[in-house]
Amino acid sequence: MSTLSRGEDEARATATADEEPPDTGVRSGGAEQGGRHKLTAVQGLAALSLDAMASVAYGPEAVVLVLAAAGAHGLGFTLPVTLAIAGLLAVLVASYRQVIAAFPNGGGAYAVAKAHLGRRPALVAAASLILDYVLNVAVSVTAGVAALTSAFPALYGDRVWICLAVLALVTAVNLRGIVESARLFIVPTVVFVGSILAIIAVGLFRSAPVSAATADGHASTLGHGATTVGALLLLKAFASGCSALTGVEAVANAVPSFRAPAARRAQRTEVTLGALLGVMLIGLSVLIGRFHLQPVEGVTVLAQLADASLGHNWAFYVVQFATMVLLALAANTSFGGLPVLMGLLARDNNLPHVFALKADRQVHRHGVLALAGASAVLLVTSGGDTNTLVPLFAIGVFVGFTLCQTGMVRHWRTERTPGWRGKAALNGFGALLTGVAALVVTATKFSDGAWLIVIALPLLVLAFERVHHAYGQIGRSLELGRIPDAPHQDHSLVIVPVSGLSRLTREALGAAASLGDEVHAVTVVHTDPEDRRAAEALRRDWELWNPGTDLIAVESAARSLGRPFAAYVRELTSRHPDSRITVLIPEAEPAHLWQRLLQNQRGGVVAHALRRDTDAVICRLRFRLTAN
Repeated sequence: MSTLSRGEDEARATATADEEPPDTGVRSGGAEQGGRHKLTAVQGLAALSLDAMASVAYGPEAVVLVLAAAGAHGLGFTLPVTLAIAGLLAVLVASYRQVIAAFPNGGGAYAVAKAHLGRRPALVAAASLILDYVLNVAVSVTAGVAALTSAFPALYGDRVWICLAVLALVTAVNLRGIVESARLFIVPTVVFVGSILAIIAVGLFRSAPVSAATADGHASTLGHGATTVGALLLLKAFASGCSALTGVEAVANAVPSFRAPAARRAQRTEVTLGALLGVMLIGLSVLIGRFHLQPVEGVTVLAQLADASLGHNWAFYVVQFATMVLLALAANTSFGGLPVLMGLLARDNNLPHVFALKADRQVHRHGVLALAGASAVLLVTSGGDTNTLVPLFAIGVFVGFTLCQTGMVRHWRTERTPGWRGKAALNGFGALLTGVAALVVTATKFSDGAWLIVIALPLLVLAFERVHHAYGQIGRSLELGRIPDAPHQDHSLVIVPVSGLSRLTREALGAAASLGDEVHAVTVVHTDPEDRRAAEALRRDWELWNPGTDLIAVESAARSLGRPFAAYVRELTSRHPDSRITVLIPEAEPAHLWQRLLQNQRGGVVAHALRRDTDAVICRLRFRLTAN
């Protein structure tokens, strides 16, 4: 046998049937139909940026809570720390804009690491992103529900069920297609962004808070007695505030979800996301300093800013409601990015190939369902509590950021395009910053639950390796990548299980005669008197019918069906080693779904036993019954 030119790449052929053709500029009817289920730049912003947008609700607060340990003097560093985060955001946006252009098939950090750092670092990047995406869903849903239960305390005891209901809603929308989810989420996104920008614009014209009603009566968490702010505290505040950067990578991971030209639309979406996020983060930090806000128990910093800027009126409640909705729906970012990433992993034989398949609306349905299932487990085990999940959040994405930017440094050194030194320096600086942030976040939150990520990350990489090894073994056994010998025709022997005479029996024997050279009709006879009388009656009816095929009775002392058939097939195989043996199992398929519950499932029992104990070909003939 000769070797094919693609070698082992054929092992992934079963997962690539749905890959899109290159953009040639010609649009057929099928291409237009598929384009309707892909994103525009505005829809991409709504579908893939909710995680990043929602992070302004807890990013500035994370900085304030850390700096508050140094008292009012520490809070004075809120804006400098935020500016550093905004600088890192600019680096990340510029980097991922280049990633989109260089890797238009999506995958983000995974694709970059695979191309320039090797397979193992790519798997680490993929594992980190998967963990981050799953945690994002759980954190977003629990945070949104927490806002709801804060407004309606009577619902607190049912928060887990409410979380699961929200997750089911977001999952159902995404199963209809990413475009459908984008259209649904455009309005909440616009309302939230408009509300935040309104807080900033109005607040910049105020010299003092217009209202502090929200914080009244709540205990301050501000530290006292500190006169200096150490570098470690600033570094910790920077690392905590970098949680606002989660979601920046989602656009680069989901480039194939955009309409053509996909890369250009994705780049515009990435830049718009970065600009909006940067303006909101810096603007809110300026207001924190202007209004001298302090963190208090039970009230978010964003709520205090809305109160101080807009007043305790209807506008305040619009901001709170928009925040609650967007936090709950921020899970959609994961549903837009993770299934695409899992599809790429499946095509590289690191996940089951089923994750690379797409449904009618260009949906990676199995990836969506897997994400929903993993998130549901987290919601239930955490009791719907956001604080239980937050320590696990953002570590994975910083690992992905670091590997992605390190890979882009290698990319520029390899390509050596004009200005490559400056671009490589920018990516290298970004890799240094995100790497430090990942280490600091892991170290400071290790005892709070981050150790789970430290364990889960290598276990996930090990699972990828096991799947890849299994596909390699399958490929070698099937001799994928090699031209097989010419096929030859064997004597064909078809076995039909029979339990009684009916139209189904006639159809099965007719199909068997069409498939094989020789047909055996086989029935299992048990030893008790009642079954023997039924078997004798069947034999008499068979002889009267005389279909041209003898009825073979297989004795069974136990009341078993599958094992006697399997034993008969093994015996037949030993007597006819050169024959191709096929078992044709006839099954009636009722017109109504509920009527299928009335069937005895004999066909499934026989098929299971044959699959387990023999090498026979199993065919299941489904005879559809029409409704009367």
